[in-house]
Amino acid sequence: MMELATILKEHNLKVTPQRLSIFKTLRSTTAHPSAETIYTSLHDEYPTMSLATVYKTLDALVKQGLIQQLNLGEDSYRYDADTLSHPHIKCTVCHKVADMHDVKSVHPLRDEVANLTQFDLSHEQLYFYGICPDCKNHKH
Repeated sequence: MMELATILKEHNLKVTPQRLSIFKTLRSTTAHPSAETIYTSLHDEYPTMSLATVYKTLDALVKQGLIQQLNLGEDSYRYDADTLSHPHIKCTVCHKVADMHDVKSVHPLRDEVANLTQFDLSHEQLYFYGICPDCKNHKH
C-alpha cells in the first residue's frame, strides 16, 4: 500500500484509505470493473463510503493518467489500471472484458490514421466484441 500512496502523492492526489483501496482494487484485477462493482466490493470494508466517492476517486485517477476509463457501450464506464495502450475485447453474452496485449497491428493502424487525418494522436481505444469461448461452449 505504501507504493500506491507514493504514486498518489507524486500525482498530487490526497492519500485517503478509501482512495488507496479503490486504486489497489484496480491494480489487482484484470476484470475491468465499473464504479458500482468497485463500490460493492469495498462496501464491507468501508460501509460509510458513498458511490459518489468512488466516482470522484476514479475521475481523479483518470485525470492523472493512473487508470483508463473504458466506454464499452454499457450504461456505465469500466476502469483499467493498465494505462499502456492496448485493445480490449468484450463478450456480448457474459459481458467479460479482456485485455489484448498480443495484438501487433495496433501501431500500424495508429500510424495509418495519423497519416490519413494529419492529426497528432494523443491516444486511442480499440474495442472488439464477440462471444467468448466459455459462452460459446455453453450454448444450448
